[in-house]
Amino acid sequence: MRELISVIIPVYRVEEYLSRCVDSVLAQTYENMEVILVDDGSPDGCPAICDAYAALDSRVRVLHQKNTGLSGARNAGIDASHGKWLAFVDSDDYLAPRFLERLYEVCVDTGSDLGVCRWEYVKGEPIPERGSGGVRVYTGREMLANLYTPDGAYFVVAWNKLYRRELFQEIRYPQGRIHEDEATTYRIYDRTERATYVDSSLYGYFVTPSSITRGFNPKRMDWVRAVAERMDFFERKGYRELMVPGLQAFADGSIDIYFGLRDFLPGSEKQQEEIRAYIRQGLKRVRSYGRFPLRTEIGYRMFLACPAIYRKLLNRVKSENGKQ
Repeated sequence: MRELISVIIPVYRVEEYLSRCVDSVLAQTYENMEVILVDDGSPDGCPAICDAYAALDSRVRVLHQKNTGLSGARNAGIDASHGKWLAFVDSDDYLAPRFLERLYEVCVDTGSDLGVCRWEYVKGEPIPERGSGGVRVYTGREMLANLYTPDGAYFVVAWNKLYRRELFQEIRYPQGRIHEDEATTYRIYDRTERATYVDSSLYGYFVTPSSITRGFNPKRMDWVRAVAERMDFFERKGYRELMVPGLQAFADGSIDIYFGLRDFLPGSEKQQEEIRAYIRQGLKRVRSYGRFPLRTEIGYRMFLACPAIYRKLLNRVKSENGKQ
């Protein structure tokens, strides 16, 4: 008999979308699963919807708890789960029917601890069938390097994956923070011996204006601090080949957040200076591992000297590239 998979769905203020999500999970071609709906103190009709599903399908269990945020809800689901494998689904997203089966198959076939698939932005329509369907096997260290590839978005998020339970033995999501994936996924990869990527779109990421990471949110500083922790982790672990691309990605993302703070958050001078300090530190730190591209280093130094001029030049470059 196939092993039990625990599908963990944090639930909060998604009354309009929850049934679509849960229906897509219950319709999976892989049937040996438990579905854990974590009602994170949702003030709308979600608790009743969760209870209704549990009454209809014995595979569904419901946890009702006070609001702790997405990380706390995921952690509660992990602690309550019984499966040999874990999957996370955000409650406004939905799955292709073979999401669990395909990822389980490739993990078993390749002896992997972790399966990953493509995801697509969706607005309620069926998930587009994209990708070659091919399979690529990576070491955990190679998965860390994949964070800095053009397809890096597939590798950083929590929810397009199937995890062997042991990967979470000493790992939980950071309570009360957004960008919790950035703070956690790299630690999972560090524990991974082998992972498999399936080039098939099996997960639908629903585009909604209320998404907690859309637009500018002052808690975007959680991203800055999570990635700073990641760079310290790489350094401690001796992942030298990841330091230059990691520091560059960190600087680029932090600068974007810096301008968001300036534009939308009066009184954020302390956070702005924190970001500038990270950029200064990165320029010094990179010397132990290599160099940024010359044009990139000049840009960072210009940002530190005069952010306004840096921004004008950056916008001009973007405009010129858009015309090509």
